[in-house]
Amino acid sequence: MYKVLVSGAGGRMGKEVISKIADSPDLEVVCGFSKTENFEGPFPIYSNFSEIKEKIDIIIDFSHVHTTLKVLEYANSNHIPIVIATTGFNTEQEKIIENYSKTLPIFKSANMSFDINLMCKLLASLAPLLAGSDIEITETHHRNKVDSPSGTAILLANSINEALGGKMKYVYNRHDLSKKREDNEIGFSSIRGGNIVGEHTVQFFSPYETFEIKHTSYSRSVFAEGALKAAIFMIGKPNGLYSMNDLM
Repeated sequence: MYKVLVSGAGGRMGKEVISKIADSPDLEVVCGFSKTENFEGPFPIYSNFSEIKEKIDIIIDFSHVHTTLKVLEYANSNHIPIVIATTGFNTEQEKIIENYSKTLPIFKSANMSFDINLMCKLLASLAPLLAGSDIEITETHHRNKVDSPSGTAILLANSINEALGGKMKYVYNRHDLSKKREDNEIGFSSIRGGNIVGEHTVQFFSPYETFEIKHTSYSRSVFAEGALKAAIFMIGKPNGLYSMNDLM
């Protein structure tokens, strides 16, 4: 049975991962990392990596950007494979993760759902057939989500952009733009409210019709289950940066 450290153990996704691992025949949580005060669990919860004494086979990270970078430093120092499910990294931080992958096995995905990654493949196939359409991505999440647009929205856009030769420009805010949209734009709209797990809609607008693909997550369980599959997949892998494409 593989020993797991859950980073972000006090958060909603961290708790979901812990709950799923409790039913797993292959994984066991031996400790957690959390900045949440007064959080208790059936195993040690640390707020300082230097205090961790347990043997760890794999790390699952559902935390925040700056915490993830600290987790990566710990993982690299101890050569422990890591599954990164945290989103919201900027270009510089993405580069840091890429550099760590030269000396560490890293699995990273903006969305751990199988269906979302299937949606990416569908979009990559459809985009060339719908070339010339105006493309808009709308994403809706719970009121506590920090990053905007969501990492999944960017993941979907990247699938389209790569299929179209990397010529698309991402537009995140039209509020200050006093001009009509350009032909090579992918527009993003973000909605935050309530307790919505996640909803993503991609629309292709042509002059006389609209083609739309939509995905809705009803439970955080799909992300936790994906993270567990990724964790088992990463055991024994050589250094490198892995994604859901490798797992699929």
